[in-house]
Amino acid sequence: MALNLDNLSHQELQAVIKEAQSHMKSAHSNLIQDVKKKIDALLDISGLTLAEVYPARGGKKGSTGSVAPKYRNPTDPSKTWSGRGKQPLWFADAVKKRGVTAESLLIDGATTKAPANAAKKAVKKTTKKAVKKTATKKTAKA
Repeated sequence: MALNLDNLSHQELQAVIKEAQSHMKSAHSNLIQDVKKKIDALLDISGLTLAEVYPARGGKKGSTGSVAPKYRNPTDPSKTWSGRGKQPLWFADAVKKRGVTAESLLIDGATTKAPANAAKKAVKKTTKKAVKKTATKKTAKA
């Protein structure tokens, strides 16, 4: 299938690209289906399951596996966080709310390894905000 692309306009080239991408997606889907059929046939013939052929691996070599979740989203219990890596948005948003602390989001049995002074800093920060709010209210009344 020889197609002279030199004589095509910009719009015609885009149409050719779009059609080629469509054909590519279709061919890829067909390939996946063919491979699945072949794998299923081999598994049926051998009497094995996919889990037996490819057992679940515990992660990378030397890895101790996944970490149990430590925090649970109060509004959506299906969302959890291990306490490692970047904080999820639901965690950051929940902690910003008044009266919600990281400790209050802990899953039963989970403990924090935060330094003792971190709790003191959190209380100090909350107290400063409350004092500032009270001072602002008094100034507004005067």
